[in-house]
Amino acid sequence: MSEKTIIAPSVLSADFSRLGEEVETVCRAGADWIHLDVMDGHFVPNITFGPPVIKAIRNRTEKVFDCHLMIAPVDSFLGAFADAGCDIITVHAEATTHLDRSLQAIRDLGCKAGVSLNPSTRENVIEYVLDRLDLILLMTVNPGFGGQAFIPSVVEKVRRVKSMIGSRPIHIEIDGGVTPETAPLVAAAGADVLVAGSAVFKGGSEAYAKSIAAIRAASDGAMKKAA
Repeated sequence: MSEKTIIAPSVLSADFSRLGEEVETVCRAGADWIHLDVMDGHFVPNITFGPPVIKAIRNRTEKVFDCHLMIAPVDSFLGAFADAGCDIITVHAEATTHLDRSLQAIRDLGCKAGVSLNPSTRENVIEYVLDRLDLILLMTVNPGFGGQAFIPSVVEKVRRVKSMIGSRPIHIEIDGGVTPETAPLVAAAGADVLVAGSAVFKGGSEAYAKSIAAIRAASDGAMKKAA
């Protein structure tokens, strides 16, 4: 949907002891959005943070807070994440029984609504909710941990989702194993938002801008060739 790639660094890979500073630094380095991976130790085998932490860093930037909820159940927590300052709230299709209801609840809270699919989940499960969506997040790793290897077979899934969306103004976001080497693959297939954790936050704050620029250049180049 975007003419240029949106880079959304995941703070999952940031230094949690100075999270607010990390958000400010990565935004100065060129981040477009801030990606917030929320894990509950139940839907995924890890625990990260919740609404109080998000609220505590909300005043560090005016950039979009892109919240990826890897939690189940999810509906009863949507209001807390909206109140914490999230602009986009994405829920997993696998984590809610009534997906349409969850997405409408997000929009009723004044947020943009996203749905995420695990690598093994077929994209046809979201066909009936396309008109409720602002964003589709495709996992290119199995959710729960940062630093995993990219799953190449998801590239064809990106193409199928792009075709399914048609002319609807829906972002396609990729989360997992994004690097300057994998970014062109998904960008050429139709993705326009890339989540990068370890690929951005490795090497210390002085390297953030260079890392973001490398991913962006690789992705934008592939977008132009595919256009």
